[in-house]
Amino acid sequence: MNYQTLLVERRGHVGWLVFDRPDRRNAMNGLMREELRRAWTELAGDPEVRVIVNTGNGPSFQTGADVMELATDGVGMERYRASVETFDLGFTSWHLGIDKPVIAAVNGVCAGGGLHFVADADIVLAASDAAFTDPHVSVGQVSAIETIGLMRKMPAEAVLRMALVGRYERMTAARAHELGMVGEVVDPPDRLREAAQDLAEKIARNSPAALRATKRALWGALEHGLTDACKAGAAELVGLWGHPDQTEGPAAFAEKRAPRWKTD
Repeated sequence: MNYQTLLVERRGHVGWLVFDRPDRRNAMNGLMREELRRAWTELAGDPEVRVIVNTGNGPSFQTGADVMELATDGVGMERYRASVETFDLGFTSWHLGIDKPVIAAVNGVCAGGGLHFVADADIVLAASDAAFTDPHVSVGQVSAIETIGLMRKMPAEAVLRMALVGRYERMTAARAHELGMVGEVVDPPDRLREAAQDLAEKIARNSPAALRATKRALWGALEHGLTDACKAGAAELVGLWGHPDQTEGPAAFAEKRAPRWKTD
């Protein structure tokens, strides 16, 4: 597919979804929002793609809704009312139920709605010069869905501070790592994409079917109590029994060779 606000690429078994409005700090206008749904769906449906890396071109990762568009087009936030009220947002992997592993590789500034892509990723890498801020309340908007998501990853007070201080404070990559928002800080910053590709390739060496079932089980655990989560996880576990990868994995181990996983 052709995109105007994104780049979608493949590097072996790794799909890359890249925000590509560097002149607008990769802010999400109406077109990007529509294209994100198509891009995630395209990569999720590609049987050769086992892992997806999400990053941005230019000095910013993602800076949320395009405030200039909201201020000048006469429509503003009303364009999003129906999708928010029905919770059919559709611009992150979690929104769309993507069960392939997703790595967010945060380059530069991640602001406001950009935090959706951090909260909804499975693993987050950040360049050492990356920074995080949430200016919602500074432009008269409520900080809610993305920061609620971040409360699964880090202490509530840290999220509240970011949400309430707004544009007047930025969190460094090092501090984000200390708090659990970021799993790894990459230094020097220009190694970020290399580090993300290397990690994605490690993940992609595993059974694609097992990866997807594992992701469904672990994310599903966040929606349930302990017993219900374990029961749902057990269903995912048993559901893979009989899959060709269950035979191939032990066989490859015994024969001391790389496994030949089934491509779904």
